Amino acid sequence: MQSINKVIKILIFSDVALASGFGFITPIFAIFLIENIKGGNIEFAGYVAAIYWIIISLTVVPFGHYLDKNHGEKDDLYFIIIGNLLAAGAVFGYMISSLTWHIYFFHIFYAFGMSMNIAAYGAIFTRHIDKNREAFDWSTRAALIGIGTGIAGGLGGMIANRFGFNVLFIGVLILVLLSAALPVLIYKKICSKDKEIPHIPTIK
Repeated sequence: MQSINKVIKILIFSDVALASGFGFITPIFAIFLIENIKGGNIEFAGYVAAIYWIIISLTVVPFGHYLDKNHGEKDDLYFIIIGNLLAAGAVFGYMISSLTWHIYFFHIFYAFGMSMNIAAYGAIFTRHIDKNREAFDWSTRAALIGIGTGIAGGLGGMIANRFGFNVLFIGVLILVLLSAALPVLIYKKICSKDKEIPHIPTIK
């Protein structure tokens, strides 16, 4: 990754940490809901997934519109950091949840956090992408996220089965917090630029 500039590198590593973290639990989240949440069943798992996508669909465009009206990059960076912190808060919430409404509540946090991330991430990535290497930068991101998520998906079930969901959630929480901390490393560089390039959101 020597040919990729620092801002893009940090954004990629942040997104890999975020995607890999949730990659540990996404394939088996329905099992967690059924086995560990009172009243949890297959139907409930479907509702939880529906809430996530509906909230993202309703909020990502307004978030993107707001960021387009405020062209300074500070807002974009804050959206990524705060969004990832909300996602981390949701993971912690899953650890202390026992009833269906707990999951609904914390999953709303997760959806809002991811919507904020989606609205801002593509904007910063697009502004700082390496000229004439756009396809390479996006492809590198996709490849690393795929590798991280794939490995995490393979290990998540094993960890949950051997050590329990709480141990798994702790690992996920660490990775998601890392994804929120990494963008701080490019704060000065981000805030020194103010390019008016259109936002191009990416779906997680």
